[in-house]
Amino acid sequence: MLEEYKKFALRGNVVDMAIGIIIGAAFNGVVQSLVKDVITPPLGLLIGNVDFSNLFLVLKPGTTPGPYPTLEAANAAGAVTINGGVFLNSAVSFLIVSWAVFLLVRSVNKMAEPDEEPEPAAPKVKKCPYCVQDIPLSASRCPHCTSKLEEEAPAASRND
Repeated sequence: MLEEYKKFALRGNVVDMAIGIIIGAAFNGVVQSLVKDVITPPLGLLIGNVDFSNLFLVLKPGTTPGPYPTLEAANAAGAVTINGGVFLNSAVSFLIVSWAVFLLVRSVNKMAEPDEEPEPAAPKVKKCPYCVQDIPLSASRCPHCTSKLEEEAPAASRND
């Protein structure tokens, strides 16, 4: 049974998936930092010195009455809050991650597409210059009109 598990765990797809999960977790940390430390501070400054991580609504005060200057202070007091800023940061993070995944899938799909279209197959038939019916390439007479085929037969004349 241990051999079967080792065989399963070391298959290519399982290892690839594990690597993807590890890279995804690291990428998530980068995106979280990008949103929290780079994107939302300038947005908060533009809106009027708003710290998005501290945007919350108190539903029920805690053991010590509010107002609470930060979300951490409200949580420490035991207040029940709706954390809109934390949700906004998560939503922006999701949009960034989903955009990055879209770009990754798009680039993988482009790499999977063939660069050039395959050349069309060589024709197996040709047109009879007299009756304009399809005939085999190697034919010396047309099976439809019985005309003798030459290399460069005139298209306008007929062999009667």
